[in-house]
Amino acid sequence: MDIAESAVELLAKVTAGLPNGGEQRAGQQEMTAVVATALANDGHVVVQAGTGTGKSLAYLAPIAVTDQKVVVATATKALQDQLAGKDLPLLSSRLDEPLEFAVLKGRSNYLCMQRLKEAESEKSISLTLAQEGLNADDLKKLRSFADKSTSGDRSELADISDRAWQQVSVNRHECPGASRCAAGDECFAEQAWRRAAAADVLIVNLHLYAIEIAVGGILPDHDIVIIDEAHQLEEIISDTAGRYLSPTRLTTAAAAVRAVVAESTASRQVNEAAKMLTNELSDLIGRRLRKGPSTELADTLDLISGRVDKLLTELRLVPEDAPMEVSNRAIRARQSVSSLLEDIRLLRSVNEDEVLWVDGPDHNPSLRSTPLEIHKILARNLWGQRGGILTSATMPADATRRFGLPESAVETDVGSPFDYETNALLYCAADLPNPNATQFRNSQHEEMEALINAAGGRTLALFTSWTAMTEAATRISARVRWPVLTQGERSKAQLLHDFIGDPETCLFATMSFWQGIDAVGSTCNLVIIDRLPFPRPDDPVLQARRERVGANAFQVVDVPKAATLLAQGAGRLIRSATDRGVVAVLDPRLATSRGYRWQLLNALPPMRRTKDRSEAITLLETLNKRD
Repeated sequence: MDIAESAVELLAKVTAGLPNGGEQRAGQQEMTAVVATALANDGHVVVQAGTGTGKSLAYLAPIAVTDQKVVVATATKALQDQLAGKDLPLLSSRLDEPLEFAVLKGRSNYLCMQRLKEAESEKSISLTLAQEGLNADDLKKLRSFADKSTSGDRSELADISDRAWQQVSVNRHECPGASRCAAGDECFAEQAWRRAAAADVLIVNLHLYAIEIAVGGILPDHDIVIIDEAHQLEEIISDTAGRYLSPTRLTTAAAAVRAVVAESTASRQVNEAAKMLTNELSDLIGRRLRKGPSTELADTLDLISGRVDKLLTELRLVPEDAPMEVSNRAIRARQSVSSLLEDIRLLRSVNEDEVLWVDGPDHNPSLRSTPLEIHKILARNLWGQRGGILTSATMPADATRRFGLPESAVETDVGSPFDYETNALLYCAADLPNPNATQFRNSQHEEMEALINAAGGRTLALFTSWTAMTEAATRISARVRWPVLTQGERSKAQLLHDFIGDPETCLFATMSFWQGIDAVGSTCNLVIIDRLPFPRPDDPVLQARRERVGANAFQVVDVPKAATLLAQGAGRLIRSATDRGVVAVLDPRLATSRGYRWQLLNALPPMRRTKDRSEAITLLETLNKRD
C-alpha cells in the first residue's frame, strides 16, 4: 500500500468517528491523496478546497503516515485551536502510536521570568511600578500565574492589561537567549521551543512563519510546511519582511537604556531626535518616496543613527559586575538598539526591489519599506529548502507564480461538497448608479433596506470603507426594526457572539470581517457587499507593483486581489450543508464591466445568479418565514 492509499484509509477511520457518521467526501479524499503524494516526494502542491471540504483532516492524515517533521502555519487563532484541540487529538487516537504535536507562538506571548523578577525587585528602586504600567495586584496575579502555569502563555491569563503584560514579556529583538539570561533555565519560551522541536507536527501562526522565512532560525528544523489560508501569505510576508522607523520606537529604545543608565545623555538626545523625525515625516504621511529618502530626510536619518549608536556606547560601559537585574536589562537593551540601528541603515539606502513610504497617525508617523518581489523571497528562503502544501478556499488563479513556487508545483481544485446551485443566490444590483455617482449611496441604502426587511434581519453587511459602513449603519438602523450592530461598538468576539446569538440581528462591518467568520444557520441568510473590493489606488506598495508590471497592471495586480477578497466575503454565507441565502453585491460593475466581471464571477462559488431584485426578495422572504 503506497502513502496515498494509507492516508486515505486513515482518513476513513477518522471520519467514521465524526458526528456525521463517516460521511465520505470525494474532495476531501482527493486532497488527502494529493497531499500524501507531495509529502512522499518533497513536492509542492496548491490545493483550492471549498468550504465544507474538511481540508484540515485532509492534510493531517497524510502527515500521520509519514516520518517527516511538519509545520502547519495557519492565519487564524480559531484554526490553530481547532487543529490542536480537536483534529490532531482525534487523528492521534486512531493511530497505533500517538502523534506528538505542539503549538508554538512568538516570544512576546510567553511570560519572561527574568522581567517578572526585575519587576518584583523594583519596589526598592526609584523606577516605580506605576511608571512601568504594573501595580501590586498585577504582580500578585503574574507571580501566581508563573508558579502554576506549565506554559506561561498569555492566552491563559485574561485579566492582565496589555500594558502590564508588556513589562513582563520580551520580543525577539530584545531576548538575549537562554544561555545569556539569568532566568534561562526556567524560560517558558525556551520550554515551548523544546516541545516544538520534539513534536512530529508543529502548529504556528502565519506571522511567526513569515518571520522564519524572512530571517531564519526562529523555528525548529522541519521537512515540510503546510500553509492553510494561504491566500493571506503574500500580504503577511510583505508586512513581516519590511522595516520601519517611528518616533515611538526611538523613545522606547531611549527608555530601555535610561532604565540601565540613569544619567543617560544619549537617551535625552534620542528623544529629541524622535521629535525631529515626527516633524520630518508628518508632511509625508501617505506618500511614497520613489527615489528613496530626500536629502533632508537622509540627513535626519544619519543624525538619528549617530545618536542611537551612542546608546550602544553607553550600554557597553555598564560594569560587568553590575547587579543581575541591571546586567539583564543591559543585554536586552543592546539587542533592541542593535536591531533598531540595522533598520535605520536599511531604510537609509533602500534598493530598487523595495518600496519606501510614510504612513501612520500625525503624532507617530512611520517610515516603512517592504520588498516588492515577494515570490523571490519565498523561492529563495522557503521552497529551495523544503516542500510545501498551500491550501485555501479561495486561491488566486496564478498561485504558482505569485508564491514563487517551482514550475513542477501541482495546482488542483477539489471543489466543495455544498450545493451552491440550490442553496445560494448571487444577486447583483445592476440597476444601481455607478459607485462614483452622487446618488449612489442613497440608492444603495434603499436597496439594503428592502433586502434586510425581506430577510427579517439575519444580515451580515460587509463594507470596503469605514465611512461607508458608518453612514449605512446610521441610515439603515433608523429605517428597519431589526437591531443593527456596528464594528467598533464592542470587541470583534462580542459582536460575533451577539450576532449569532440573536438571529434577527444585523452586523455591519469592514475588511477584518470579510474572512474567518463563521455564522452557521439562519442567523445569516443575507450577505451584503457594498462595493467590489478593489485595492486603494494610492496604496504605495501596490503602486510600485503596478509600475513594475506596466500597462496590464490592473488585470495582474488589482483584479486578482479583488477576486480573492470578493470570494472570501461571499463565502460567509454558506457555512454548512443546510445553509441557504443570498449574496447581494450592490455594485453594478459586477454585471456591466466587460473587462473583469468574469474574472470576479469565476472566483465565486457556483451560485445561481440574478439581476432581478424581486427574485432575491422572494427567496429571503421564504427563508424568513421558514425560520
